[in-house]
Amino acid sequence: MKARVLVIEDEPEINKLISLYLNHEGIETLSCSTGEEGLAKISAGDVDLAVLDINLPGMDGYEVLQALRKKHNFPVIIVSARTDDADMILGFGYGADDFVTKPFSPRVLAARVRAHLRRKAEYSEQKTEVLFGPFVLDIDARILRKRNAEADSFEQIALSPKETELLINLARNRGKPRNSEELYSSVWGNEYGDIATVAVHIQRLRKKIEDDPSEPRFILTMKGIGYMLSPGGPA
Repeated sequence: MKARVLVIEDEPEINKLISLYLNHEGIETLSCSTGEEGLAKISAGDVDLAVLDINLPGMDGYEVLQALRKKHNFPVIIVSARTDDADMILGFGYGADDFVTKPFSPRVLAARVRAHLRRKAEYSEQKTEVLFGPFVLDIDARILRKRNAEADSFEQIALSPKETELLINLARNRGKPRNSEELYSSVWGNEYGDIATVAVHIQRLRKKIEDDPSEPRFILTMKGIGYMLSPGGPA
């Protein structure tokens, strides 16, 4: 089955160009020009990755990103004419996995899309569960669940793809500190970005996992070394 990429871009020429290059790579595309239409397409069918512009009519790209992250964790690549570091940091903070500035090479963008789809597929092939505290990290499904002892049931914790990959990386090295450089290399690879995004994603993970993010029990900071998933077993 072909991968399906949603292109949310209001400039017709750019939208068509992105779709053309992705189709040439054997990737199926869906196209739209507004955030509202994009969210509707996401709700209507399977999407493996989204290419998202920021300056959209109606809902802007940041609002679209926040809305889709409430329910979906597929990779999102922002494509924007904005080049300020603040815009990139904001995008990563809302859950973007990559940020490409305009003008861009469509061949390079297609390569980035393939890389994200490949990583997504690689993670989905692994069949491992990691237990920590009340949580179960299903690496095969790339899903984090939390046990509700009173209801004797599990609830899914919504994570972005990069949050998921970061947590998986920490889980695979459980009890072993990983510095920011190692985590960035493992999770973001050769993608353009700032190593400070590691700390941003750690903070976002803690807000979703820890009872008190300022006093973490699971994702620990090893002063002067890096970060580590607590070696303790399930609660």
